[in-house]
Amino acid sequence: MTRLKLADLADEKPVRLTVDLSARLHRELLAYAVALNGGDAKGAPLPEKLIGPMIERFIATDRSFAKARRTAQPG
Repeated sequence: MTRLKLADLADEKPVRLTVDLSARLHRELLAYAVALNGGDAKGAPLPEKLIGPMIERFIATDRSFAKARRTAQPG
């Protein structure tokens, strides 16, 4: 199996958001969930459980964002 960027789906108290996704992106999330579950659709996480951790990972690895935050903090 390929190494996926998303590794941990932490159980935290959620904040409810409403997001509109394209059908294509929803299909991609379904496929990602199956890949994350080792290729097995049964027991794969729901797409809505992937979105938060994916955004967290994206923000954590965005170097430009990190640099902007460092320069914006009074120090």
